[in-house]
Amino acid sequence: MPKTIVYDMSGKQVGEVELSEALFGIEPNASVVHDVVKNHLANLRQGTQSALTRAEVSGGGRKPWRQKGTGRARQGSTRAPQWTHGGIVFAPKPRSYKYTLNKKSRRLALKSVLSAKASENNVVVIDAIKMDTIKTKEFAKFLSAVGADAKALVVTAAPDTNVVKSGRNIPGCQVTFANLVNVYDVLNANKLVVDRAALAKLEEVFA
Repeated sequence: MPKTIVYDMSGKQVGEVELSEALFGIEPNASVVHDVVKNHLANLRQGTQSALTRAEVSGGGRKPWRQKGTGRARQGSTRAPQWTHGGIVFAPKPRSYKYTLNKKSRRLALKSVLSAKASENNVVVIDAIKMDTIKTKEFAKFLSAVGADAKALVVTAAPDTNVVKSGRNIPGCQVTFANLVNVYDVLNANKLVVDRAALAKLEEVFA
């Protein structure tokens, strides 16, 4: 089983913990990770883009000039796509980009990115992540002490208002919870900072 050092919030080593082989020790599957990230980004799309076709643009009911004899190209409407103020060809309309992947693929992708982070020594386990008050400066100091001051994903076992609000104004830092961890966020972060209780919850749910 892979092992990692456990730190306190001041950056001091307080012990070691064994990481689950099933969650942090598998061979990463890049193809499945790609599929899951693509699915995640597609599901984030709003799909609200919209433009008017020639049938929907106001005006253009009268033929601008007679069909023959003018020496100009024939035209049937001033709202055809080639005209200024004309309609859009194949105009985009509101639609949903969402699609689903099976649970097995999503689980494998999560295990793959967690295993990749562990193999690169980018998983930092903290004994307990707690903040008595909302202090961004103190939270930034904590991240710096554990070597995760650039693009860190902080995972706690349960929602903690003080931790969330302390971390949200730090550029590149994101705070999430064990039951909401997703492939994209883990892959996007340089360091995965996990509360010991959150680690146990991750292993219980996903291993």
